[in-house]
Amino acid sequence: MTDLIPELRTPSAPAGTGRVKSGMHVSRVDGIAKVTGAARYAAEHGAPDLAYGVVVSGTVARGRIKNIDAGAAEAVPGVIAVITHENRKVKMRGNDLAYKDMTAPGGSPFRPLYSDRIFYSGQPVALVVAETFEAARHAAALVSLTYEVEEHDTNLLASLERAYTPRPLKAGFTPPSSKGDADKAYEAAPVKIESQFYHGVEHHNPMEMFASTVVHGEDGHLTVYDKNQSSQNCRWYVSHVFGLSKDKVTVRNPYVGGAFGSGLRPQYQLPLAVMAALQLKRSVRVVLTRQQMFSFGHRPETWQQVKLAANPDGQLQAIVHNAVHETSRLEDYVEVVVNWSGQMYACDNIKLGYKLVGQDRYSPIDMRAPGAAHGVHALEVAMDEMAHALKMDPLAFRLKNYAEVNPMDGKPYSTKELRQCYRKGAERFGWKDRPLEPRSMRDGEELVGWGMATGMWDSLVLVARVSAVLHADGRLVVSSAASDIGTGTYTVMSMIAAEAMGMPLEKVTFQLGDSTLPLAPIEGGSSHVATVGSGVAGACEKLQKALLKMAQAMPDSIFKKLQLRQVEFNDGRLHLRGQPANGVELAEVLAHAGKDSVEEKFLLTPQMLKQRKYTRAVHSAVFCEVRVNEKLGIVRVTRVVNAVAAGRIISAKTAESQIVGGVVWGISQALHEETYTDHRLGRFMNHNYAEYHVAVNADIHDIQVIFADEDDRVVSKQLGAKGVGEIGLVGVSAAVANAIFHATGKRLRSTPMSPDKLLLGDQEVPVQKPPQFE
Repeated sequence: MTDLIPELRTPSAPAGTGRVKSGMHVSRVDGIAKVTGAARYAAEHGAPDLAYGVVVSGTVARGRIKNIDAGAAEAVPGVIAVITHENRKVKMRGNDLAYKDMTAPGGSPFRPLYSDRIFYSGQPVALVVAETFEAARHAAALVSLTYEVEEHDTNLLASLERAYTPRPLKAGFTPPSSKGDADKAYEAAPVKIESQFYHGVEHHNPMEMFASTVVHGEDGHLTVYDKNQSSQNCRWYVSHVFGLSKDKVTVRNPYVGGAFGSGLRPQYQLPLAVMAALQLKRSVRVVLTRQQMFSFGHRPETWQQVKLAANPDGQLQAIVHNAVHETSRLEDYVEVVVNWSGQMYACDNIKLGYKLVGQDRYSPIDMRAPGAAHGVHALEVAMDEMAHALKMDPLAFRLKNYAEVNPMDGKPYSTKELRQCYRKGAERFGWKDRPLEPRSMRDGEELVGWGMATGMWDSLVLVARVSAVLHADGRLVVSSAASDIGTGTYTVMSMIAAEAMGMPLEKVTFQLGDSTLPLAPIEGGSSHVATVGSGVAGACEKLQKALLKMAQAMPDSIFKKLQLRQVEFNDGRLHLRGQPANGVELAEVLAHAGKDSVEEKFLLTPQMLKQRKYTRAVHSAVFCEVRVNEKLGIVRVTRVVNAVAAGRIISAKTAESQIVGGVVWGISQALHEETYTDHRLGRFMNHNYAEYHVAVNADIHDIQVIFADEDDRVVSKQLGAKGVGEIGLVGVSAAVANAIFHATGKRLRSTPMSPDKLLLGDQEVPVQKPPQFE
């Protein structure tokens, strides 16, 4: 692939950026395009015959559609069609498998406008298509529906007795296991605690709305600009749902305005836009409203129980962790919630349980650090509670139970620099000055508290293909169908390629966001750098070997019989290692070979035989200071130090930005975010930015990030890198909760920890009938 796709002509770094090396603070290569408006998102691509679609949302939680009256809508000037399940002319396949994207859990995926069944409130029930957006929006408000309403259930805490063991059919999910006899050890231990935790629904709310612009070509080819975290996953979905050859569909996502997991699966505006484009044989754009952004996947409402037992010296004797969260009645959406409690601390007796409750809601979907955001929170608050019961410093208690190997299977960690995180984080924060007893520190009207927590997340490596093309004019174009959801993929991949080839950053362009590019995994699970980045390094190494071979074929070549380790690539030249003057211009090498460019491709696959012998994870230690006005119930998080061990850091600036963003969201999870349900209606009520509270500038103060020295060649043989996207959030909410306890002596066990809960103090989670675990 030697030419850039026009829509993917991402500006390279500004001239003069110069040579780069791993770990440097490099500004984003796509930054100028974003701040000047040159970057175009899914709803910003045009077409000469573009029509506009607006979704009509249902208003009941369960039942059937009895009648759709679209007469008034169809009479609006400019309306082209009102598409419903009754008049849809485009054939959609009838089997579940056709609707399963690459991240789908077990069960039957939701099919928009497929039948008269209503599965959840807010479900799309019609699509109005018009010549203008304004006409479509007006007409959509005129569509009238009547329903045959059925009894619904959206109350998790009142339905825990219905909990069941899920089908484990989701990529990345491993059912929990147990070891020893945790129940017996718990009963026999001299010190023990038991806690229940509740976490309300959270919604992703990325800045960019979900949108799909389907450009209908004269030959019937569909070019789809869609907000997602994998163009190839969405092409797979569209091709299978509508029975189209993959050669007839191209999906592009060169810029994504945030996703946080909400774009892992195709959302319903995509099939609706494709449906309309096929039915009308013209280009169509569908953009969801902010309210409709609350009508699909979310972080699931979750109940947890944690029991810890220890000896008086602080040695853990038993860990019991059970969790139940909601899923839809269609699918068994699963997360790794309790497994972390089997990996984080040394203990001989561990019992883990995990179940689901099917409810009349849309299936949840992965949200940043899925499972760990709740599971680690519960464990780390319980660890703090046990440390208090033992009268031990919380950090000393964790070090006492430090796991040198995976407690569940005895496997060593590929690398684990958590001790370094504890030490560096505690030193930076000043943890040694923390008084043991709660309510020991005050500043004026505010109580001051210090809390800490441990974080952990998987280190994933998947499969990717990468193409690298060196042009005679010195440009290097590297390509893979990766995604950049704001994490810095463009920048990191460009840095890896520039360093490998000894080139200035401005000479490198990384091309992503197109389903026709070489295979890349879905952008999720903090896997992109270790996977695609390793592929970039591999492709560049193959390119170096090809260039060396070409140079060896030149007359009187000084490179004959030399190996790659004996030469260097610098500033468009190939020369003897350590002898910059003793070499040749790469342009000359290509000219002698009669080539305008040279291309190499690389397939990155995990070192599975080696990796299976290790537990692969990233770790963190989070230290937090809060100030609490007890009279008003107001909590301010004034300081956070997050020390992270995530392998070699390739791009220090974007990696630090990822951790800071995770800390911000952790504070938001701890204190602000919850989507409330009116169970009488089975509907989310605060489905807007005015009433769905998130952390804003005034809520965020000093955040410091420390990266431990770590190099993991088991996870990433080429780079030694791991991922940083998820780990920045894990443990933050627990550190906030623990700091609140240290400040006030009040243990809050449900999130968000809003002012009313702080004013009321320690409240039990209102469970009517607890679930049964074997």
